[in-house]
Amino acid sequence: MSAKLVIRQAGDVVVADMSGRITIGEGATLLHDAMREFKTAGHRKILIDLSGVAFMDSSGIGELVSGYVSITHSAGRVKFSGLSRRIRDLFIVTRLYSVLDIHETEADALRSFA
Repeated sequence: MSAKLVIRQAGDVVVADMSGRITIGEGATLLHDAMREFKTAGHRKILIDLSGVAFMDSSGIGELVSGYVSITHSAGRVKFSGLSRRIRDLFIVTRLYSVLDIHETEADALRSFA
């Protein structure tokens, strides 16, 4: 299953719905390009919904972290929601769970921007 990205607005928050596999190649490149575009466009509130992501490798993790750091250094905020058990375990093992702003549901994440 290849990676897909759907971008939409929820008020003043840009929501990126990711699905498929975020791995070296297409998935990581798709995520990289989206994060770069969010920064270039000046978006300050970004929610990455990972509920459709089946698998993520180190390349995908690298792109998430790189985009997160880049946007937060530009006075933006990036939040994540919808982690599957597998992705949640991956974030716990890599200790990203305590670093990234992660919410159980999209609604919780959107409320936290207020």
